[in-house]
Amino acid sequence: MNKKLFTSRFWFVLTVIFAGASMRLMPHWPNFTPIAAMALFGGAYLNRKYLAFLVPVAAMLLSDWVLGFHATMPAVYISFVATVGIGLLLARKPSVLGVLGASLGASILFFVVTNFAAWLGSPQYPQTLGGLMESYAAGLVFFNSGANGISFFMNSLVGDLVFNTVFFGAFYLAQLRFPVLARNQA
Repeated sequence: MNKKLFTSRFWFVLTVIFAGASMRLMPHWPNFTPIAAMALFGGAYLNRKYLAFLVPVAAMLLSDWVLGFHATMPAVYISFVATVGIGLLLARKPSVLGVLGASLGASILFFVVTNFAAWLGSPQYPQTLGGLMESYAAGLVFFNSGANGISFFMNSLVGDLVFNTVFFGAFYLAQLRFPVLARNQA
């Protein structure tokens, strides 16, 4: 059976993801952005897998086009795409605990992948296991430094939790009010 692509559900999810991307353009604390929420939400609620990856990546690319690109973008996008994969797993049965776990997992994944890339691409660290551990230890300085309200990992973690609560909570409430948004059972 061929399912219709452009449903009310599709447009609602698309709007949430692109609204999230636009929030990156507003003033915010460092790393307090809806990046992981866009990826998790797209993975969980876009019915077609290719769209679950394509739509959040397109939204991210558009916002990065405005913000500017930097040398560590490949690592950011790798963790972003992996977070969409976590969202696909979450799609089976979204729950408060599942979204909480996925948020925590996405934040840790981002930390691990981006610090791995810093180790891999920097002559500052020896390309050994010890150098990798040194890179992660240096990354911990940004984990929760708190200087001037800046705590890159903690801001990322709290941002992920806040935006996932907003995105998933809004969708849950919208489904209650508008049953047409519920997944088609076929």
